Amino acid sequence: MHMERTRNPLKEWTRTKELNQAMDIPSIQPTILEHGKNLQILCRTKQGRIAESWSGDQGFTWSRLMKTELPNPNSAIDAVTLRDGQSLLVYNHSDSERSPMNVALSPDGKRWFAGAVLDNEVGQEFSYPAVIQSSDRLVHITYTWNRQRIRHVVIDPAKLKGREIPEGQWPR
Repeated sequence: MHMERTRNPLKEWTRTKELNQAMDIPSIQPTILEHGKNLQILCRTKQGRIAESWSGDQGFTWSRLMKTELPNPNSAIDAVTLRDGQSLLVYNHSDSERSPMNVALSPDGKRWFAGAVLDNEVGQEFSYPAVIQSSDRLVHITYTWNRQRIRHVVIDPAKLKGREIPEGQWPR
C-alpha cells in the first residue's frame, strides 16, 4: 500500500514509499482520520485486525503499517473525524464474520471505545460501511445488508457513551 497526495488534483500527484511489504500486512481501502497535526489511516486486512499508519507531516511520509487491537474479518471499514475532534469508526467487530456492524469512538486514534451495535442478526452479513457527519452534527451511516439492500442509520454522536471494554468482551 502507498498513499498519494496533491496540491492540484488536475496536474500533479506525488506518491509515498510503500507502507508495507506484500507479505507483511496486506491491506487495502484506507480511511483517513485527522488528529491535530497528525494523520492516521485505518485499513482493511486479511490478518484478522485493522491496520494503521501515522503521518506527522500532512501525508508526505507515513509510518510502517501495524496491526491495531480492533478485529477485522477482511471487510471494509470507514471512519470520520467528528467536529468535536473524536474519531468514529464503523466496522465489523469480528475477526471472521461480517456481523455485527459496530461503531467505535476514539479520542486519539489509539484507544478505542465501544459506541454502538448497529446490527447483529444471526446469519446475516453487514458490509461496505460509509460514514459522514452532516452540518447538523448528526452522523449518517450506510452499509449493505446481505449485499442485497442498503441500510441508513442516523446517530447523534453526543448521545454515544463510548465505554472501554476488555478485549474479547465487546457487545455483540
